[in-house]
Amino acid sequence: MNLPIDYEFDHVGIAVKSLGEGEKVYLAMGFKAGHTEEVPSEKVRVRMFELGNNARIELLEATSPESPVARFLEKRGPGIHHICLRVKDIRKSLLGLKAANIRVINEEPIQGAGGCEVAFIHPSAAGGVLVELSQKRSSK
Repeated sequence: MNLPIDYEFDHVGIAVKSLGEGEKVYLAMGFKAGHTEEVPSEKVRVRMFELGNNARIELLEATSPESPVARFLEKRGPGIHHICLRVKDIRKSLLGLKAANIRVINEEPIQGAGGCEVAFIHPSAAGGVLVELSQKRSSK
């Protein structure tokens, strides 16, 4: 099944022990600390740094030892956690992945940062990379 190409690069997520420590290099490079919010469903606090091409760097700090990010840090230490692709229709994307027998973590979208709906493709299906799909919520 061929999916229509409506994917755009959104951000790279980087797991850090603390936002304060993790942001030092980006502040030294001249970035301004961007939007910060807590995502309770993922037990994580995120801080965004905007790039000039509509892409972002997202720092991820665990807010609980049960957080997927806390488990990632325990196993691997700080580093790239995921890449995120922006999609126009996340449900359609998930249906296409399911039809192609691609393993996903989320069968249905969940609430993500910035009011987006998100779902993750399992790393075992994507060459060892956790891939996040993200769709901005439409304002109805």
